[in-house]
Amino acid sequence: MTRIVKHEEKVPKEVKMGNESKWICMCGLSKNKPFCDGLHKFCNGEEEGKIYEYDEQGHRREIK
Repeated sequence: MTRIVKHEEKVPKEVKMGNESKWICMCGLSKNKPFCDGLHKFCNGEEEGKIYEYDEQGHRREIK
């Protein structure tokens, strides 16, 4: 089954666990979900109001 999920955020969310910080993926591109792996860098340059999809290499394509 294929599913399209819309993510609005472009950066990870910091979650504190005691004295330790964990970064949670909010962009949807991480290959290590729920944790951030830095792939949100591909979100740079996205324009407001447009919808994009990304391939396995991180190449962006506008779909709306």
